[in-house]
Amino acid sequence: MGADFSPATALSSDEVVRFIVFGDSGKGDTAQYELARMMVAHHWDRSYDMALMLGDNIYPNGEWEDMAAKFERPYAELLKRGVSFHATLGNHDIKKGREAQINYRNFNMGGRSYYSFTRGDGLVEFFAVDSTHFNLPQRRWLEEALQASQAKWKIAFFHHPLYSSADRHGSKLDLRAELEPLLVRYGVDAAFSGHDHVYERIKPQQGVHYFVSGAGSKPRRGDLERDSSIFVAGNDENSSFMSIEITPERFDFKTIDMTGKVIDNGEVASRAMARGAGSSA
Repeated sequence: MGADFSPATALSSDEVVRFIVFGDSGKGDTAQYELARMMVAHHWDRSYDMALMLGDNIYPNGEWEDMAAKFERPYAELLKRGVSFHATLGNHDIKKGREAQINYRNFNMGGRSYYSFTRGDGLVEFFAVDSTHFNLPQRRWLEEALQASQAKWKIAFFHHPLYSSADRHGSKLDLRAELEPLLVRYGVDAAFSGHDHVYERIKPQQGVHYFVSGAGSKPRRGDLERDSSIFVAGNDENSSFMSIEITPERFDFKTIDMTGKVIDNGEVASRAMARGAGSSA
């Protein structure tokens, strides 16, 4: 189903949440800068105020010395416009940058590798998961946080994909075994990950919509297996980012490549609304 975005001025800030999503961006290369310029162009149209970063924020080792060239300069205009970035850690980030990144003001991690926050007066709650070190304390925290959440929409984001049709990495099965039961049990609507340098929309799994958005810089061309049983749509030719608009009734997405072309779009069904309809039938 195609996305039907309403005008940016149609709803108050408490009734709509707009943000972008991308991962594996921090190379400081031409592809990152070109995509960042398209994010700025998109900001004129959609007036989003937030970005989710899906890990591998700073290549190759997450070092603090690379922060200016591989984050602050590429996204300077978005930072100037007040867009807040919310990051997760990738496997490259933790080599030498775990402490620097979780404490970096512009990543809004609050000194923790996993955390949650809400937007739209509780309309959406976001759960940042540290997939590089998903241990028992984090699992307990996530279960308690998901169980306590009163948000209408629940979104998880992390680096390693539970489902992926890409050859280079693919689905991380051990993480899936640990994490997926929580996402399903507590009504998470969508989960975003990176790691594979492609864009992919996965066939919904047990009611959860999974997306891989790891083409924030140069993509890994020819990596997607389009005949995979879980593949719905994807692109491994151009860098890309996702644009999301959520209202109390709708969760619309579109994926935009470095040329400005919309390469995928659609709507995520609300699990909470589906449960409500089922209980009243």
